[in-house]
Parts: sequence; structure tokens; C-alpha cells
Amino acid sequence: MPEALRQAIRGTADNIATLLRSAPDTTAAVPGSEWTIGEVAAHLALANELMADLAAGRERPYGDGTPQSLAPANAQSLAAFEERRAEPLAAAITEQAEAFLAAMDTAAADRAAVDRAAAGHPPLISPLGPMDRGVLASYLLTHMLGHGYDLARALRRPHMIDGERAGLCVPFLLSVMSRVADPVATADLTARYAVRLRGGGPVFGVDLTGGTVVVTEGLPQRPDCTLLIDPVAFLLIALGRRSPWRAIARGQVFARGRKPWLGPRFPTLFTAP
Repeated sequence: MPEALRQAIRGTADNIATLLRSAPDTTAAVPGSEWTIGEVAAHLALANELMADLAAGRERPYGDGTPQSLAPANAQSLAAFEERRAEPLAAAITEQAEAFLAAMDTAAADRAAVDRAAAGHPPLISPLGPMDRGVLASYLLTHMLGHGYDLARALRRPHMIDGERAGLCVPFLLSVMSRVADPVATADLTARYAVRLRGGGPVFGVDLTGGTVVVTEGLPQRPDCTLLIDPVAFLLIALGRRSPWRAIARGQVFARGRKPWLGPRFPTLFTAP
């Protein structure tokens, strides 16, 4: 696992813990969510524990691998876990993030696990399908950043997403993009997108043909539309936390190429995981 990803996971968990410890009331509502601050924190503590168990090679069924199954699984796990106080949840979030990192270190030292990963056989079943440990780490970071952003908004504090952390979320987002494509929105579209994150961030391609979505790393040949996106805006749009129209109005998204009018359509082709 890249050291930058390790530090981002640890730093994000610490940032969230600091936010929670500043919360005067964990029963306050989170804007744009049905959850309270305490429920978001409890969900993060449970999710970090789940990810740590998965990284350690333990089987933890959670939904059926589809985005639609996550909400019922989240509700079920929260109903069985009553803790909503800030300090215990802050401690649990950081402790389980460290448990995840420790499990990653143990797996890296396991020659068999390394060989399985090298052979291209994802050894882990995540809530959004099979993943190798590197993508799982990106998933953990993405999940914490999304809900950490929600907590920062609720508490009217600065959020912890920056360009580097957003870029580290890309491996997870690319791995699930075909799973979260809207079948209705993509059914009649044939297009090839190139997506560049500003500041030297990742570049990837998305090919759509009759409802089929193929994602590739690197710059695709002859894209119809190239999107240049601020990395923080990209992550917030991908997670459903920012309107793409607001990002376009702020100059955070530019479209160019043979068919630049396809640019505004791109975010509507997917649902937030």
C-alpha cells in the first residue's frame, strides 16, 4: 500500500475524531441526510471495523454486493449498535483505522496473499463486490471522506478533503463505476470519455456502448469528450455531495473535444455508491 494512502487513512480518521470531540450535541441532524451526527459516527465506527476484518481475511457479509443493498444493511447494523456518544465513537473510528492498517501489514508479509494478488485473484469480498486489498484501502478512505465531509458540514467546520486524498480515492471509484452506472441513463448512449483530474492527478477513460460501461486507466484513444475536473469537486460529485451544475458554474469542471456537449451528461450516468 502506498505510504500516501496509509497516511491519508490515518489522517482522515484523526480528523473525523477531532470533529466528533468538538460536537456539542450528537443528536443534531446532518444536512442532506436522515442521520444524526451520532448515527454517522456510529456508522463510521462499524464500517471501519468491517473493513479491518475484511483486510484481515475474515468473511463479513454486508448486503449482496450491489449499491441498492447498502442502505438496508446500514440500517440493520445501526439498529444493533446503540452507541451514539462522541468520545467512544471517535476512539473506535481511529482504533479500527489502525486495525485496518495493521491487517494490511500482516497481509503484505503473507507470501501466499501476495501471490494471490499478483495472480489477479481478488481475495476479498467487499460490500461492493470483489476487491484486492489496495482497492479496499481506497474504498475505506473514500467512505471516511464522504461521511467526514457530512460531519464537517453539520458542525460548520472545514472538511478534510484535499486534492491528494481525492486522487487516492480514484482506484476504488474506478473499480465500482460499472456497478453504479444507471442502466436507464446509459442505455442509449455511445460515447468515449477521457477524465483528467487537475494538478497532475489520475487520468482514466470511460467507454459507454448500449448500457455497457468499460473503465480503463490512462488516456483513451480518440475520446469524444475530455473532462478536466478539480479533484475535490470530482470526489464530491461522485459521492453525491455536490451538484455537477454547481461545480460547472464555479469553473471546477471543463469539457472539450469533438463532442463537448457530452460533458454535463457524464455525472448523470452514475449513482453515488
